[in-house]
Formats: sequence, structure tokens, C-alpha cells
Amino acid sequence: MSTYFLTDQERTLQAAIRQFATEQIAPRAAAIDETDSFPADLVAQLGGLGWLGLTIPAAYGGAGAGTLAYLLAIEEVARASASVATIVAVHGSLGAYPIVTWGTPEQQQVYLPRMATGALLGAYALTEPDAGSDAAAQKTRAVRDGDHYVLNGRKAFVSNGNVAGVTVVFATIDPSARSRGVTAFLVERGTPGMHPAPPMKKLGLHGSPTVQIALDDCRVPAANRLGAEGEGFKIAMQVLDVGRMGIAAQAVGIAQAALDLAVDYVTGREQFGRPIGSFQGLRWKLADVHARLESARLLTYHAARLREAGQPFSVEAATAKLQASAAAVFAADTAVQLHGGYGYMREAPAERLLRDAKITEIYEGTSEIQRIVIARHLLPGVREG
Repeated sequence: MSTYFLTDQERTLQAAIRQFATEQIAPRAAAIDETDSFPADLVAQLGGLGWLGLTIPAAYGGAGAGTLAYLLAIEEVARASASVATIVAVHGSLGAYPIVTWGTPEQQQVYLPRMATGALLGAYALTEPDAGSDAAAQKTRAVRDGDHYVLNGRKAFVSNGNVAGVTVVFATIDPSARSRGVTAFLVERGTPGMHPAPPMKKLGLHGSPTVQIALDDCRVPAANRLGAEGEGFKIAMQVLDVGRMGIAAQAVGIAQAALDLAVDYVTGREQFGRPIGSFQGLRWKLADVHARLESARLLTYHAARLREAGQPFSVEAATAKLQASAAAVFAADTAVQLHGGYGYMREAPAERLLRDAKITEIYEGTSEIQRIVIARHLLPGVREG
């Protein structure tokens, strides 16, 4: 792959994480998928190496790395295991980033040093059974009671939800106010009234736990409110802008893994007396995968550089996620097809890549939502119908 004008520091980080992912994560990927078990030891190793603290300032024990460095880490981990990459991305983008950006000095001091080492994982609870793409339609209520808020409601599809030490939970202080009533809270694991359900069974991303969370008279200290009352929706949307770049990087990693796998297979597999990679029809499939992958990678890196420069990046992040997720599904599907019958078998990594790739078109904003974000930018004066 090209160097993409990476800095020396970024190339060093990329090489180090690639080596770790290749030697420590990739050999475990199939077993993690098969057993659907949370890889606690790998997460601990990533934390010990400082790679769970890339988005956290050095003042709190993190690396204080740039956006692109963080995305490079996700990409390299995803090449080895999309499940482990999800754990890393949720922790860094959705768990730590809100505290870094909107947390009080006290909140930052309480949570960030432990999050930087991985001693405390983060999660993000926005989605509800009736509030998916329409995130403003929160039904989880937050009622002020002295120096606490009492939360009641249900949260859906919470990644890391049963292993996180702190979860950013969104609730409304006034359902009739829609987005203006949404407020964010930091809810610690073990808080009375917070009940994560057992992990859900999923098509892919086995080993990355996704849970429902019930909040029943869950008393959260007012000091754990993140930002002001009614500021939660703004926080949620800005967090998702960053998170979408993380998912784009994950998708790029999956697509790269699929391309690597397909190239290796068509080079070694022979039919009709020669490698199947010599047939034009298959060679062109690989060329198409490469073109889509490189386009997605450049869009993702471009969005990261914009954020680092302090420039608007929301549309670019949406574009990167839209294209990268489509590239991942295309690449994984092509890898399965090129493997023929073997690609459909559980023993082949190709089918796992295809199962893992699909979620990148769904979570942290579906592809349809990304198109809405992009179209609003292109047509600012046209009312949506």
C-alpha cells in the first residue's frame, strides 16, 4: 500500500499495530468468532500498549494522538478482527471522546486515566427500541430529584454494554421538546437500577458484545451529567461524526483483509491447468475491489485530516462511511465468490468477513442516513419531503 503522506509517527504506529494485530489478534479471530467470547486478554494487551488511549490527552495518561493515527489503529485491528476493532472503536470514539470534549475537569480526572489504560471501557447508549435513526425520539426519561437524576427507559444495541465501566446514556428531560430535551449522563457499571441484558446473538461481530440495557429508577448523580440539560442531542450528533470515521476505517480494514485473502487464493488455486488468477474475469473483480478500497481509504483519511485542521468534516465523514461500508461488503462478497464453494464454508475466513462487513452499512447511522446528511449539504435550501 502507498504511504498516503503519513507522518513518520503515524507510519511507526501503523507498523507497530499491524505487527501486533498480525501476530496476536489474527490467529485468534476465527476462535473469537466461533465461540462468540469477549477477548478480555487482547483488550488488556491493547490497553497496556497505550492503544486504547489514542483519543485521550496526554495529561490524562493517553497518547493525545491525531485523528488519522487513531483511524490507522482501527483499520489495522479490523484487518485482523472486525470484532476486536469494534471494541476499540466504541471505547475510543463513543466512550472516551464525549468525556474528553464535554466532560468537566472532575469527570475527566475520574474516568480518563483509567480509560487510557483500558482498565475502564466505555460504551454509548443512544438507540432505543423506538428511537433508531430518529434519535430525537427518546423515551428514556431523566427526572431531577435533588442532587440526582432518576432514569427510566430501555436502550437497544449497546456495544460494549455489559463490559463497559462507564456508559454515556442519553435520556430526555422533556419528551415533547424532542431534540431540545435530550441530555447525556455518565452511568457507571453497577449503578443500582442499570440492568444490561445478556449479549444478543448477531450475524457477525461475534465476541463484540451487543446488549439491551434496562434503566429502572436508576439514580445518577447530577455531577455525572455530561454537558448542560438539553445539550445531549448536539453531543450525540457530534460524537457520531467522529464515530463514523471510525466505522469507515473499520470497513477499510475489512475490505483490505478480503482483498488480501482473495489475492492469495486465486494465486494458489489452479483449475484447467493454471492459477485461476490468470483468468481475466477474476482479475477484473480484484481490480474493482482495489479501486473501491483505495477510494474509500482516501475519503476516510481526508475526513481525518480535515478534523485535524479544525475544518468542518461532517459531510466528509458521512461520505467516507457510505463509501467504505459499501466497499467492505463488495470486497467480502467478492472474496466469497472467488473462493467458490470453499468461500461459503465456516472454515474459510471469507464468510466471516462478509458477515462482519454488513454491519458497517447499519450502525452509527445507516447508509440511508449518510445519504440524508450528504443531500442536506448539497441542497440546503430545499425542504425534505
